[in-house]
Amino acid sequence: MGHGGNVIEELMTDHREVEEIFGRIQAMTGGGQELRDLVNEVTIELVRHSIAEEEYLYPAVREHIQGGDQIADKEIADHGRVEKLLKQLEKVQDDDPQMSPLLQQLMDEVAAHVDDEENNLFPMLRQACSSETLTELGDKVRRAKAMAPTRPHPSAPDTPPANKLLAPGAGLVDRARDFVTGRGKS
Repeated sequence: MGHGGNVIEELMTDHREVEEIFGRIQAMTGGGQELRDLVNEVTIELVRHSIAEEEYLYPAVREHIQGGDQIADKEIADHGRVEKLLKQLEKVQDDDPQMSPLLQQLMDEVAAHVDDEENNLFPMLRQACSSETLTELGDKVRRAKAMAPTRPHPSAPDTPPANKLLAPGAGLVDRARDFVTGRGKS
């Protein structure tokens, strides 16, 4: 969840972790509780990652990169599609025939988003920001991930200031629910 380093290093490490979980899902021969545990794990990681990007990365993109508003809006729209897929996966039973196509759609959507960030957004950010700024953003992203929700909330605000006000409360409720149910502990 928190890896250290500047914001680009932090988020790229998150990307590798999610890709690793997707690899485990693709390698599975069955389903059941093992699949549900992996879906929960990837959901937790993606939601925390998205919240942190929306709270700190995209405002920095708007501030530091020429055309940043358009770029940030596109990235937030990507997050919205992913969050809706996560919400659908949360509701689908493990043996439902929709599980596999929804997972594939999620993996495709996330792969395209990661590719765009790593090949376009991150190089622009690295060029536009000082190393100090990138390190500060990394610290803020790590703190945000620690307080972020662990479940998709597609109707929640995704831009400051509302997202910064509401996310910690939703995160607290989600973590309490996870504790009681044991979700995310495997």
